[in-house]
Amino acid sequence: MVAEPGMDKGVPYRNTQYGSTVNAGAAGAGAPGASGAGGGAPSGDAAVRPGRDRLVTSHRAVLVVALTSLCLIVLDIGTKLLAVAQLTGRAPIEIIPGVLDLRLTRNSGAAFSLAGGATVILSLIALAVVAVVVVTARRLASIGWAFVFGAMVGGALGNLIDRLFRAPGPLRGHVVDFVHIHHWPIFNVADSAIVCGGALAVILSLRGVGLDGTRLSGGPPPDPGSAEPAGPSGPAGPSHAGGPGPGDA
Repeated sequence: MVAEPGMDKGVPYRNTQYGSTVNAGAAGAGAPGASGAGGGAPSGDAAVRPGRDRLVTSHRAVLVVALTSLCLIVLDIGTKLLAVAQLTGRAPIEIIPGVLDLRLTRNSGAAFSLAGGATVILSLIALAVVAVVVVTARRLASIGWAFVFGAMVGGALGNLIDRLFRAPGPLRGHVVDFVHIHHWPIFNVADSAIVCGGALAVILSLRGVGLDGTRLSGGPPPDPGSAEPAGPSGPAGPSHAGGPGPGDA
């Protein structure tokens, strides 16, 4: 049998009533640029789009961390200034009788007046926490964890600002607390942010959400760029896939 002109040697073909056709499976396996017919590797934007999408997601998560922490710091500083201006030298102001009131206190310890007298150590711990979050945020792609990190950074920096700039001196300054829920230690906005961030971190961990947004209990999400494109289908589809054609004996 003599090969038809223009046909590659070694590529199987067969004669049908419609003429000689090349086996699509064999031709697609070796022919360059046949990814659409034989499942070759994607090229162009399809090959790099997942990496770009991941980079965009990571930048968005870092932006959420920065905005969340900034908003919490501004809110914390503003409420503390207002509390000092309005509550100094005054009796507690009842908001909900027997449940919630506002009273000004100066806290030398951690959140909720814990570890009093360890102000310098707590200040150094807060600086270390912020440094760890900044380093870890570079591989962050989960928006949920971004809110956790933002709350932690905002709360830590909110109280750290008090320890740096309030009396009796740098790293030893007393933190302003003013929210008092009965049968609970007095706290501020920064303390609330730290607690809420910790609660959200527990929820995300129980759900198995990793820092990169994937489920820790399962595999990574499918790569949209590696999906094999579907070939054209039609009445002549079986003959292109290597099956018997309408006129094969």
